[in-house]
Amino acid sequence: MDIFILCMVVFLALSFDFINGFHDTANAIATSVSTRALKPRVAILMAAVMNFLGAVTFTGVAKTIGSGVADPSQLAHGEIIVIAALIGAIAWNLITWWFGIPSSSSHALIGSLAGAVIASAGFNAVNGSGILKILEALLISPLIAFTAGFILMWILKKVLARANPHQINKGFRYGQVVTAMFQSFSHGTNDAQKAMGIIVFALVAAGVQDNMDVPLWVKLSAALAMALGTSVGGWKIIKTMGTKIFKIEPVNGFAADMGSAAVIITATMLHLPVSTTHVITSSILGVGSAKRFSAVKWGVAGRIVIAWVITIPITVVMSALVYWLISAIFL
Repeated sequence: MDIFILCMVVFLALSFDFINGFHDTANAIATSVSTRALKPRVAILMAAVMNFLGAVTFTGVAKTIGSGVADPSQLAHGEIIVIAALIGAIAWNLITWWFGIPSSSSHALIGSLAGAVIASAGFNAVNGSGILKILEALLISPLIAFTAGFILMWILKKVLARANPHQINKGFRYGQVVTAMFQSFSHGTNDAQKAMGIIVFALVAAGVQDNMDVPLWVKLSAALAMALGTSVGGWKIIKTMGTKIFKIEPVNGFAADMGSAAVIITATMLHLPVSTTHVITSSILGVGSAKRFSAVKWGVAGRIVIAWVITIPITVVMSALVYWLISAIFL
């Protein structure tokens, strides 16, 4: 039975990573697709490769996720907690994907894991300092990304004020190929590790291993799942990110990608999980504000922000309900 449950955990975690691939990676290539710097299929395949490379390069974020929310070695039924958390996070990801809302897979996973832990062992089982550190990174990173996008676009506006617009767009389309690769790589370094961390959480809870080190098979399988998910593409979210916030030109896409990718890779180096969705969207908003404040469709931006705000409380409740349902039937 324990082996079956662990296999279920791994299956759900890799399913989460697969969904994350087409849900969140759409953000990484939205600007380059919308400006036609890259053809959609080429962009998706490139993103899949770069996501895989990013995912197998780092493990620090996985350790933060695996131990930051709660101590898995101190929890009874830890594998059931993880199953409930993954079901809640996957359900919310699919709901928001269906409606084309770029919500955060990171928020969904953190909220779901916290909700399942609370349902199983109460509020005292949650690692307050660890989850505060995670939430701080999730909340502060979009502000930094907005600022980075704004400053980069402001500098480019000043430097290129007298340049020929046609030549600018032509040159920055080539630049977007590079920044889209950097963006996809940085996404893999942070997002794929969240599934790795949740699998390790379950392995420690089940007594299979006694530390938070990420086994090679976990690293490779999570990276592959995200790469495969990326190859499917997330067209609804690409449309929202690339066209509905403001009309993006190549120079804007270059600035947005560079700003957000720099923030994500920095967070990875610091072992901090951030929402790539929040970071990329905030960078686009910053670029749009620097271009012309009125150019940003703030109504669309407002609906995206609402999705950000409600994700954690909704997933806390969803995963708690799933845990209680599973425990009522099987425990």
